[in-house]
Amino acid sequence: MNYRREIDGLRALAVLPVILFHTGLGTFSGGFIGVDVFFVISGYLITTIIFTELEEDKFSIINFYERRARRILPALFLVMFASLVCGYFLLMPDEFKNLGQSVVATSLFSNNILLGLTSGYWDMVSEFKPLLNTWSLGVEEQYYIVIPLLFVFLWRFGKISILYLIWMIFSISLCLAIWLVDISPNWVFYALPTRAWEICMGALAAFYLNKYPSIADDFHGLADFLSFAGFVLILSSIFYFDEKDLARGYFLLMPTIGSALIIVFCRSGSFVFSALSNKIIVFIGLLSYSLYLWHQPVFAYLRVYSLERPSSVSLILLLPVIFMLAFFTWKFVEIPFRNKSIIDRKVILKFSLALSVAFIIAGFYLNINYGMAGRVFDEFVSISDMDKRVYNEKAFSYKRTRFAQTSPVKILVIGNSFARDFVNITRESFDVSRVEIIYRDDLAQCINPNLREGVNSLFLEANVIVFASGEYDPVCYGKDIAFALAGNKKIYYIGTKDFGYNLNWIIRLNKIDRSNQFNYISNSFIVSDEKMSKIIPRENFISLLKPTVEDGKIPITDEWGRMLSTDRKHLTKYGAIYFGKKAILNSSYAELFK
Repeated sequence: MNYRREIDGLRALAVLPVILFHTGLGTFSGGFIGVDVFFVISGYLITTIIFTELEEDKFSIINFYERRARRILPALFLVMFASLVCGYFLLMPDEFKNLGQSVVATSLFSNNILLGLTSGYWDMVSEFKPLLNTWSLGVEEQYYIVIPLLFVFLWRFGKISILYLIWMIFSISLCLAIWLVDISPNWVFYALPTRAWEICMGALAAFYLNKYPSIADDFHGLADFLSFAGFVLILSSIFYFDEKDLARGYFLLMPTIGSALIIVFCRSGSFVFSALSNKIIVFIGLLSYSLYLWHQPVFAYLRVYSLERPSSVSLILLLPVIFMLAFFTWKFVEIPFRNKSIIDRKVILKFSLALSVAFIIAGFYLNINYGMAGRVFDEFVSISDMDKRVYNEKAFSYKRTRFAQTSPVKILVIGNSFARDFVNITRESFDVSRVEIIYRDDLAQCINPNLREGVNSLFLEANVIVFASGEYDPVCYGKDIAFALAGNKKIYYIGTKDFGYNLNWIIRLNKIDRSNQFNYISNSFIVSDEKMSKIIPRENFISLLKPTVEDGKIPITDEWGRMLSTDRKHLTKYGAIYFGKKAILNSSYAELFK
């Protein structure tokens, strides 16, 4: 196929907004649509190559996948290696374990599937994930595993059969994306079935350009208008969209249709051609793949290194570093590996296979060994006492449906994972053998609705009721407290907690310097805690922040340097002991255990 400078310019128009969006600049609130533009470009280029080679009877599946390996893997492997090296020195075990999972998934071109499966309550904050952006590679490569084979099979029935296939995939995928966005937004964002329509948009552009190659020149007035309209659609999406628009999948038709219009109708001499074929813009387009790969780990590791959230200015100041890394990767990795006269097929295949296996083994090792926890934790520290989820979910052993009739003190703890933290605080702080604790995560905040739902026995039998999710419906306070007083019961509301922006900086301290370290806590949590303490009577409210926060800082390690939390929200065993000692032992709740 003939080289089109403006397509490289379109790549620049895709990658720059993505990078600037990830700096947090509000001006580029819709910069995430750059990925959608990339999908359209990819669909156009790959389909054009396949059509050209099929027409010339030169298409080979082996050659196709060899080209993909040369194009994708060398730069990707370099970024993965750099991310692992930096992670060893900068990431806490939980984050390093997560990176290991991403390395395995990226090596298998399935990071989009991993993110779809793991996105949710326990997911690590995305801005700390160095390989987050490789999800889009997963979408593309999964598409190209199947589509070339289908094209080859259908070619014998005529090109029109391939067009029908593309339209069918496009229609089904787009309908799925619109239908499922309210049901499962994470899967709509990451999954191939709900992203394939964007690649098909580019494939349709390739099909019609293959059939009408001179359409832009034949209708140059209309073509110039349509290519300009496409340009405006993309720019409008970049500057006027925001992340809420991802919840309306059909909004992404704007940048994708805009990209297709530019691909089909942009011609030499038009305004859009002049803008996109500018030498600097084209050069940025040539670097676009490496720019896309490098920007996420560079930004992620700045955040990992920082005690507080870096400003947009701090991230923008890293752009020269990202461009430098991208240039050297393009110059000394991308270009040589694409050149068959320098690196032949056997070398690229052996290289790809060997490093893929090596990265998969390394990733599995990090996952199994909890991110090489020995780098940070002492040998006597049990991983089950530190893992954010494993330790927290020990409280599920108290989930039952009825109290034993012989228990002198019956405590009912209600709420989410924060309530499980409170159960763990209780069992670490007191002798619970003389009381009975039941934990439930499936009851409403208000007692009266629960009574109507037929679970009244727990509330009626409990001597003590504890709501411990950290935030509550103000409508419930008065009614719940009145219910408790009428039944001669004690009732408590437990305040919220948070451990600041980032915990990874602790790894840079010598172990002897890790004791009694603090993080700044967001003022919103302090305000929320103070608001609850004013609304809820003092005898019914237990604050976790007032006894522990000093000058806007919250402790993140104990006197022995052990982490109180590993995910900034939930407690480790040592966090449960610490907050029990600081916030619970002096409360009226502690009287229950005397």
